[in-house]
Amino acid sequence: MDNSSLLRQMLLMGIGTSSLVIEQISKAADDLAQSGSIDPAAAKQVVEKVMTQLKTEQGNLEAQLQRQIRNVMQDLGVPRQAEMDELRGRLDRLERQVRSLEDKLYR
Repeated sequence: MDNSSLLRQMLLMGIGTSSLVIEQISKAADDLAQSGSIDPAAAKQVVEKVMTQLKTEQGNLEAQLQRQIRNVMQDLGVPRQAEMDELRGRLDRLERQVRSLEDKLYR
C-alpha cells in the first residue's frame, strides 16, 4: 500500500466518523424537538453549529496528518517526489552520455 492510499484511507475514515457524528446529533436533536424538550429551530442551529465545527476540525486534522506523514517519511529517509524527479533527470542525462561515449568508441 503506498503512502497516498494510506493517507486517503485515513481521511475517508475521518469523513465517515464525522458523518456518523452528524447523523447521531441530528437524530438526537430531532428526538428532542419531537418530544418538545427543545425548539425545532434551536435543534437545527445546534446541528448546523456542530457541522461547521466538525468541518473546521477536519480541515485542521487533514493538514496536521499530512505534516505528520511528511515528517515520518523524512525520518525514514523516503525521498520527496521532487528529489526523485531530479534523480530521474540525472539518470537520463548519464544514460545519454554513456550511449554517446559507446557510439564514439565503436565507430
